[in-house]
Amino acid sequence: MKAREWREVLEEQRKAHGKVLFTVTELANLGLVGRNALNVELSRLRRQGIAVRYAHGLYGLPGAVSPEDLLPAIDSRAYMTGIYALHLHRLVTQVPTAITCFTDRRSPRARVRSTPLGRFVFVCVRSQVYDPPADGPVAGPEQALCDFIYLCRRNGVAPESQVTFRVLGGLRAGRILRIAKRYPSTVGTEVRRLLAGSGTRAPRAR
Repeated sequence: MKAREWREVLEEQRKAHGKVLFTVTELANLGLVGRNALNVELSRLRRQGIAVRYAHGLYGLPGAVSPEDLLPAIDSRAYMTGIYALHLHRLVTQVPTAITCFTDRRSPRARVRSTPLGRFVFVCVRSQVYDPPADGPVAGPEQALCDFIYLCRRNGVAPESQVTFRVLGGLRAGRILRIAKRYPSTVGTEVRRLLAGSGTRAPRAR
């Protein structure tokens, strides 16, 4: 196919099916070409700015793919949390330099994946802490805060040395402390300290 035709095919997939990422096999089927011919086509499409290689074997239109689209294709068991999720929820002022992802996979593959959308850092956590959100790949604000504090404790750093928190008063204190029970007790202690500092009245731990 010509470059214009490839663009139209990919745009149609996006509009009709919401599909923005394509494997090499899917692209070969869409273009009715063999794998060898497709590799030549992909090189040409990338040079012309029509297709982007987002990860190994995964391609899409420029600007069409978000980190939330890409993560499940890289690790279907992972979810975004920590500073990245806190920033999305407008709870910290810092723009994250990496996308922190919790997973339960113990894989020999690299724990850091560099992509056109940023650097994904995968952290394998124990089963009590691992809790994928039911409504998407990004942890909610309360869970993201607990995950962030857990990581800080694990790395031996103070949360305030890593980020500047915005007002935490909008968080649900009861929900946070229920979530915090899944972590070491030091996480719950740190959560209550942060909430108290923000003026949020936290229920006492039981």
